[in-house]
Amino acid sequence: MPASDQQSSDSSPNRTPTPQKRRGYAPRPIIAYPKALWDEWDDPEDFASALGLHMRRHKDTGYGLRRAVCGRDDKVETTTFTAWRRGDKAPRSATSFRILAALERRWRLPPGYFRDKLHHPGRMITSEALIPLPEPERRRMAWHLPDDFALLPEAKREEILAWVKSVIITGATDYRRYQAAAMKQRFAVQFTATGTVRPGSGKYWPDDGRTRPVAAPPALDAEAADLVEFKCATLTSRGRQRAGVWGPDTADQTMEHLGLMLGALVASPDGEVEGFGVDLANITFGLLAFPTVWDWYLGWREKRRGFFTQWESEMLTLGAALCRRETGWLRQTPSLAERLTPIEGLITAADVAAAKADWDAVCDEQHRHALIRAKEIGRVSRVHRDPFEPVLPILEADSPVGEYRKITEEVLRYRPDRRRHPISAAESTRAFLMLRLGLHLGLRQKNLRQLLFKPKGWPATPERQLEALKRGELRWSARDSGWEVLIPAAAFKNAGSTYFRKNPFKLVLPDLGGLYAEIEQYIATDRAVLLRGAPDPSVFFVKTMSSRSREAAYDQNTFYEAWRVTIQRYGIYNPYTGRGAIEGLLPHGPHNVRDVLATHVLKQTGSYEQASYAIQDTPDTIAEHYGRFLPQDKAAMAAGVLNKVWAA
Repeated sequence: MPASDQQSSDSSPNRTPTPQKRRGYAPRPIIAYPKALWDEWDDPEDFASALGLHMRRHKDTGYGLRRAVCGRDDKVETTTFTAWRRGDKAPRSATSFRILAALERRWRLPPGYFRDKLHHPGRMITSEALIPLPEPERRRMAWHLPDDFALLPEAKREEILAWVKSVIITGATDYRRYQAAAMKQRFAVQFTATGTVRPGSGKYWPDDGRTRPVAAPPALDAEAADLVEFKCATLTSRGRQRAGVWGPDTADQTMEHLGLMLGALVASPDGEVEGFGVDLANITFGLLAFPTVWDWYLGWREKRRGFFTQWESEMLTLGAALCRRETGWLRQTPSLAERLTPIEGLITAADVAAAKADWDAVCDEQHRHALIRAKEIGRVSRVHRDPFEPVLPILEADSPVGEYRKITEEVLRYRPDRRRHPISAAESTRAFLMLRLGLHLGLRQKNLRQLLFKPKGWPATPERQLEALKRGELRWSARDSGWEVLIPAAAFKNAGSTYFRKNPFKLVLPDLGGLYAEIEQYIATDRAVLLRGAPDPSVFFVKTMSSRSREAAYDQNTFYEAWRVTIQRYGIYNPYTGRGAIEGLLPHGPHNVRDVLATHVLKQTGSYEQASYAIQDTPDTIAEHYGRFLPQDKAAMAAGVLNKVWAA
């Protein structure tokens, strides 16, 4: 047959192709639970060494593990196991954590064995598709979700998200829900005198409901500045008298409360705030001299919250003080009457004329009215925020301080490796020291966040200088061979208390639970890591600086939020992740530590006097505000003494 015919015959479509034999070794069969080559081993501390050890124990390879534990849709290569084993990479995705769980089942290891050995065991993974929220909120939520969140049924995912939002994010109490809703409605008038004007605050309200903060117009801002100067200046201006002086914090808080009152008057009645709708140009502090204005505001507050609290009573006391004879700022500023204009439904033209004719008479009437209303509200006011509620599981324990200590241990348990995650590790150390110093010192938030420091070997700041700064200092005491905290009495809110008698607060911290090592590590490296080259404010606790940060020192709000985040992450027991130290705990700030300390001493000693020593206060204050010493606690303490007779 010719070659051309033979070629045509071989390429005929009717010819069946001969199957080619596959080269190489046949793949090994997949064994779900391979037998270990040896049963005893020295457990490594790090993830890479542990993975390599168990791969050798079970004679596994990266290729074999990919076939055995990875699903079809898992985008995991054979080289991934090699990179993990060498320590070049670490598991970070939800898929990776599912594979780790499968490896633990395959090699019969305890659940979470590999997760606990990771450099950053607290890192959480989330998905925008599963949680359609803005990135910051999604990041906060993701910390509290289980590793297998993406694999759970939709109903279960919704259950978890609802629990996290209710218990961890908002706090689950009636007050916290009210506060979270109220904070979304930002309507206050802001003043430059106390630095409350925020970037982006417009001079005038928009027409869409008027529900965002506004900077006070020049005339109103000048009135606010005069009030702050009157109450904060070292000496009053000639011809004026006052009773009491405001400190910076008191001035900020009082002006914020007055800004809320004026903002409610300006807010649109058709918006969410349901304000009065006064034109901003007609707002003046002179309105505070009229009982009708205060009555409208009280009714607005009651409708908004549902009942009166002590807050309204304190505002009325402030209003009365402003109109008091001889010392009231409103009383001594009759020029405010010139800015008054009639406001329909609030003040009439006759009211304005009367104020211009006899300002003292108007102030007298308002002073009497405010005191009467304060007494009336005092009789019906209710407690909206139970200060003990967030920490109730701790206060009910036999050792409240020992219970709170579990949170600090949880922080260290999940602290990542400094070599791979220096910033996160530094933040964990800072959180640990915040809680530990709070438990040892019992300070108010202001004194703790403004605490200065001197490294070991540096000369301490003279007490006179600290008194002028109204701040305390953490420094090394060569005499006591320990870290000492010294705070002058002038730095405390209750500086005139019998606790101090003009003497400073001084305490040498105990070297317990690794406290000294953590302090020295924080000063030596972690603090600088958090500052990231920013100007040093000289305070012990500093924020994590970023390109958007303005200053490294904490203020009242940011320090509270830092403490609260620590409690959310490490304090509240999460049944869906198994993380968190205390079941039933709710988010709270640093002030609750004072409740914990006072209650602990009361349960141990039964003495309000000794409990007051723990938080630099008086026995009466402990009994009224801080100590939770119930009848059953008192009965149990007495029974413990009496029962010794029968045990003899």
